[in-house]
Amino acid sequence: MAKRPKTIITCAITGAIHTPTMSDALPYRPEDIAAQAIAAAEAGAAILHLHARRPTDGGVSINPQDFAAFLPQVKQATGAVVNISTGGSLKNTIEDRIAPALTFSPEMCSLNMGSMNFSFHPLAKRYDTWKFDWEKDYVENSDTYIFRNTFADIANVAKTLAPHDIKFEHECYDVGHLYNLRFCMDIGLFKAPIFLQFIFGILGGIGPEVDNLIFMKRTADRLFGDDYRWSVLGAGGAQMGLAATASQMGGHVRVGLEDSLQIARGQLASSNAQQVAKIRRIVEDLGCEIATPDEAREILGLKGADKTAF
Repeated sequence: MAKRPKTIITCAITGAIHTPTMSDALPYRPEDIAAQAIAAAEAGAAILHLHARRPTDGGVSINPQDFAAFLPQVKQATGAVVNISTGGSLKNTIEDRIAPALTFSPEMCSLNMGSMNFSFHPLAKRYDTWKFDWEKDYVENSDTYIFRNTFADIANVAKTLAPHDIKFEHECYDVGHLYNLRFCMDIGLFKAPIFLQFIFGILGGIGPEVDNLIFMKRTADRLFGDDYRWSVLGAGGAQMGLAATASQMGGHVRVGLEDSLQIARGQLASSNAQQVAKIRRIVEDLGCEIATPDEAREILGLKGADKTAF
């Protein structure tokens, strides 16, 4: 019987959706982002997916200086792969959104594979008071947002970051994004093997049902053959169930407070590390081994931490 491939755990530490009011565990000061990232790596995360926040009020930041406040500490304290977001705020240009990756030349960065409605406005109804003035309007008005990722934007990212030998986490929120990626590969923007992140449960994207996971996986098989690796992100309450299912299908997994603030339905997580520890326990109990950071580098064909600029 063939040995199962090892499972890579990615942890997305803080993101750009949730706000400080929603959970005291959500880190936004650089020292807290660093501490939670380090703890997540110690718990078993091989990849750390990182956003920055304004340290004064927790707002989303794409200022490279805010990334510089925690990236060196994370690198020095862990051997984990650092994956920098190019998502940023939904209101920023693509040039602004890739500035941190361009500055720090990480081993990996995210790249969204299509424009979409991207909303989390129903969350606004859950809170009567807010810690910071910006939060309510940011959440409430997200029903007006279009997350822009045009073909021109995608080409801009691919060409601008090509000299940095960065592996993209191609974030696919719906089946059409897979076809977008296939087109981009056909015109030479990306080379195999690629790394796909199937994303389920964001309002505006595909729903968090197992049938949809199977559909996305079959579509990727048809479009990319053996030339891809893949992972699953389930938003909110779908996080652990879809991750466990993906691990049994040969995929990798992503957890973290960016994607869900919960550790169980109706119970807030105390930290990112708590989520990592839980999915690690589930995956190992189901018979899979967890990949170390260096094993993740080998699986994904990464350039190595010594070739980053932080």
